[in-house]
Amino acid sequence: MIGKLNHVAIAVPDIEAASATYRDTLGATVSEPVDLPAHGVTTVFVDLPNTRLELLHPLGDGSPVAAFLERHAAGGIHHMCFEVDDILAARDKLVADGARVLGDGEPRTGAHGKPVLFLHPKDFHGCLIEIEQA
Repeated sequence: MIGKLNHVAIAVPDIEAASATYRDTLGATVSEPVDLPAHGVTTVFVDLPNTRLELLHPLGDGSPVAAFLERHAAGGIHHMCFEVDDILAARDKLVADGARVLGDGEPRTGAHGKPVLFLHPKDFHGCLIEIEQA
């Protein structure tokens, strides 16, 4: 069902410093920050030859990334995103197999302008999973 790894998301307490580290120290191509108010985050994408990293910073007090950073002040891996061919079919199979979809279960538009859903980390061995329509 899952396709390629789209990105690994890293919550960071200082998005400018994190961007500079990936750009200046590691020599990666780093995007400009983009605010995603519907998700409560600011994102920066780091392009790699085989995938991307997504740097996440809280946007507003209600951000789920703010809660993550309260528990992990230095930041850390927040989630992994996998592509799926049909997000609704994937959701239905996952739910039928006992996985919990976060939120209301309906896809929302993600950072790439495509439908996304998040799956409960307790169902995936402690890892928050995002699925994105390919």
